[in-house]
Amino acid sequence: MNTDYKTDLEIDHGFEINALRPVATYSEEIQNAKCANSHAHPRAQIISCSSGIMEVVTKNNIWIVNSLQGVWIASNEEHQVYFPNNVKVVTAFIDESKLHNLPKNSFAFEPSGFLTSLLEKIISFSNPNILTQQHSRIIEVFLDELSTLTPSKTFLPTSQDKRIKIVLDALMNDLSGKHTIDYYAGKAFVSPRTLSRLFHKELGMSFGDWKMRLKLMEAVKQLGEKKSVKEIAFELGYENVSSFIATFKKHFGKTPTNYIVK
Repeated sequence: MNTDYKTDLEIDHGFEINALRPVATYSEEIQNAKCANSHAHPRAQIISCSSGIMEVVTKNNIWIVNSLQGVWIASNEEHQVYFPNNVKVVTAFIDESKLHNLPKNSFAFEPSGFLTSLLEKIISFSNPNILTQQHSRIIEVFLDELSTLTPSKTFLPTSQDKRIKIVLDALMNDLSGKHTIDYYAGKAFVSPRTLSRLFHKELGMSFGDWKMRLKLMEAVKQLGEKKSVKEIAFELGYENVSSFIATFKKHFGKTPTNYIVK
């Protein structure tokens, strides 16, 4: 999951405190880029990409999403965003004055076509200093749509526990590995039983479920890179393509082929 990021982005819209500009937007085509630093800002943020894939990391979660998803980042949530390969990023920052009815926690979601169209329209306003009545009406509808967002399953929980971090790092660096929990428990210098309890306590899921979700998140990433389903299945250590497809469909409700953005 490692990428050589060549560009550091610094976008200041999230730090603007201005009720007269309730939504500030940013859209750009970028390549192998990331936010300059992990950061938090008073404005909440909706971030998506109309093409390519991106990785959003917070203290407790990792999301890898393509243009079929977006991520809601709550106000003052520390986060880091990565844009491997070619990405058309589309994002909006919502002023604190408009957050009272909006989600308080960060999560990935599947945007409706209506929400996507509203965001595109607001981006076309080019962040005016003074809003027209039309601008204000469209922004209010946009904010109303944001209030209805619901989380999707496209995330990986993380933990600050040092033992867990050792294991998660090892898993992410060996995506096709078939080692058992005993092997990773040895790396963390704990018993398999202790490691199993830590996964449930810190991550809310079993070791096996987290490992499976890691593979599926990587599959989403590679689908965005236009790799074939067969290539992805074998790179992730599946015995055959059909077992990979069955696991993917069980988790996401659609096959890898149907998940690919055309």
